[in-house]
Amino acid sequence: MQRHDHSPETWLDEADRKRLAAALAGAREARVYRRLEALLLVAEGHSVAEAARRCRVNRSSVHRWLAQYRAEHEATALIDRPRSGRPRRHPRLTPQRLAAALARDPRRCGYQATSWTVPLLAHDLGRLIHGAPSEIGCTSLAGKVDRISGMSSPPPGVLLGG
Repeated sequence: MQRHDHSPETWLDEADRKRLAAALAGAREARVYRRLEALLLVAEGHSVAEAARRCRVNRSSVHRWLAQYRAEHEATALIDRPRSGRPRRHPRLTPQRLAAALARDPRRCGYQATSWTVPLLAHDLGRLIHGAPSEIGCTSLAGKVDRISGMSSPPPGVLLGG
């Protein structure tokens, strides 16, 4: 395929393409997968604009990922770094409260569902803990479900045992 963007910032060689393809095959996080996919498209000769369009991201993001990758020529450069700030916590969301919520039938709580999903459980627990529907982070809730049930939690929207 013809290269559309001839600027040196977008040049990736065959070794880069192979590294990116191998990393893409092993990517487990959606954000990292998207970054690798965009760079692989550029390495295959697509323009930055085309790669951004196909991956549904902004061109400036693809340029930023190219700069990060080119600094080290390692796919690990595209992994999210720890961010500052305190993680979201809900001290009143105890393991006992969560286990009791999972044991309830969602229909008895006024929901038209036969099983709990992570977002539905987050909504219900927010209502119980805060007195009104409030947002409890689905990611932190899924982690708590993991610890209580001893199983790997599903992504948001997937049914939970209950």
